[in-house]
Amino acid sequence: MVNLREKPYYLDEEQIRWVEDTITGMTEEEKIGQLFVNMVANEEERKPENIKAVLDRYHPGAIRYHNAPKEELWEMASCLQKTTKIPILIASNCEAGGNGGMLGGTPIANGAALAAIDSEEAVKKMAEIAAKEAAAVGCNWNFAPVVDLTYNWRNTIVQLRAFNDNPEDVIRYAKAFFKGMESQNLATCIKHFPGDGTEENDQHLLMGVNELDCDTWDATFGKVYEELIDAGVMTIMAGHIALPAYSRKLRPEILEEDIKPATLAPEIITDLLKGQLGFNGLVVTDASHMIGMFGASIPRKEQVPQAIAAGCDMFLFFNDREEDFQYMMEGYKTGIITEERLHDALRRILGIKAALNLHKKQENGTLVGPKEQLSVVGCEEHHKISREFADQYVTLVKDRFGYLPMTPEKYRRIKLVYIGSEAIVVAGMKFQSNDEKILKDIQEQLTQAGFEVDAEVTSKKGKMEDFKKKYDCVLLILNVQGFAQFNTMRVKWDEPVKQPWYMSELPTFVVSLNFTNHLIDVPMAKCYINGYMDHHESFAAILDKMMGKSAFKGRYNENVFCGRWETRF
Repeated sequence: MVNLREKPYYLDEEQIRWVEDTITGMTEEEKIGQLFVNMVANEEERKPENIKAVLDRYHPGAIRYHNAPKEELWEMASCLQKTTKIPILIASNCEAGGNGGMLGGTPIANGAALAAIDSEEAVKKMAEIAAKEAAAVGCNWNFAPVVDLTYNWRNTIVQLRAFNDNPEDVIRYAKAFFKGMESQNLATCIKHFPGDGTEENDQHLLMGVNELDCDTWDATFGKVYEELIDAGVMTIMAGHIALPAYSRKLRPEILEEDIKPATLAPEIITDLLKGQLGFNGLVVTDASHMIGMFGASIPRKEQVPQAIAAGCDMFLFFNDREEDFQYMMEGYKTGIITEERLHDALRRILGIKAALNLHKKQENGTLVGPKEQLSVVGCEEHHKISREFADQYVTLVKDRFGYLPMTPEKYRRIKLVYIGSEAIVVAGMKFQSNDEKILKDIQEQLTQAGFEVDAEVTSKKGKMEDFKKKYDCVLLILNVQGFAQFNTMRVKWDEPVKQPWYMSELPTFVVSLNFTNHLIDVPMAKCYINGYMDHHESFAAILDKMMGKSAFKGRYNENVFCGRWETRF
């Protein structure tokens, strides 16, 4: 059972009294509603009348939203907090900067880029900027940092979002991240317990499995969580990831077919996380529309209340509000969720709100800051820092034949080949990629630097000798991204003319703006650069370094070679 006087809450008597009085004054429907994090999916759902209808009917304890312009999100947050009886946790997903919280937010550096910089101060600064921009639109909870360990180079779910595969690095970076968030009074949420990064599968599509034995898990993922719990992290997101070794150890009688993802496994959440590791804070499930939960061997009607019964305190997203709410209510009334478990979850939820003093802010009308604070979102100061970070993280993996520097004097005529992505699925919704905008920006930057750029995609490759006469080099940009569609992400050579038929004939510069593992698809590349991010500042830094105007400073992880010998040469 939770102790609100201890870490991570440290509540005083007044705050505890507010928690207990609030619970006492709740109806059954309000108690059940507090367990849910509602998704505000679109402009229609952000309308005041629709916000009020959801609050009146379902009483959610928290919300997350799809990114939108900052003004719209500020209006939404203001309406939410003015309408709700109990202050709401409003969650952002700022893992790499303010761009995880709103359209136009400043991208700074994702986890892999920060590990390339290898600076705790840089992590703290990134988190501060993310927190300022998220707080400006009314957020008070951030679903970050990602503390998974990237042991499998094929894993594309957390390859860029996580820091790296070194537990000590992850611990020190995460602690620095906490400090940045605390500067704006945002609660942090480390994810995805019990740990992603050991396999290549995507929990959006099937149940994940962390196959480490107990001793190895204790020394890696377990060490990370133990240290960060001791450092005072307030909330943890449970992944739809099974940990079979611990399920068998803690439930010796368990049948193989009964091993479930952590979100539905009491031995993993209650016994391991809250028991053995001593976590006293709040556990929220990962998104419940993911097939890692939907595909579990019990029906949705049981999954919804079972997540709370297993030890999770909040349920991330409705599939259908009316249906999931009734599933949770029925689970409570039939005893799947005991009275004791329900009230323990409510104390943890309200305990976070009290620790952030949301109840006091509600009294004085400061749950959402003044609209003038929106000026911080995407401001020039933050973009300046983004440029500074890009200068530090861009990483040269190899330049075997000494092609660099790439200057107009040596390589004026560039054949630009761009491999992008199809539509991206995020939080259960499909979005078009930004490839057209990104490609245009790259072309403009190259032209301004004095290069002649041809990015036309022809129907035929033509003669090699003609190709060599026409161009001085090839710049191959790889911007493959997205998840919730494939279990592994590889380069898709959608046009024959884009395929690397030119690499042995012309100097070819391969630049990844996303995943770091593309050498698996272009092992023959003699010059390969990881840029980690696809925004303007990132490519500007890449171009400066390729032209010899700035030194490469980022460090790479051995995962870039994909466990293959030929990728190194």
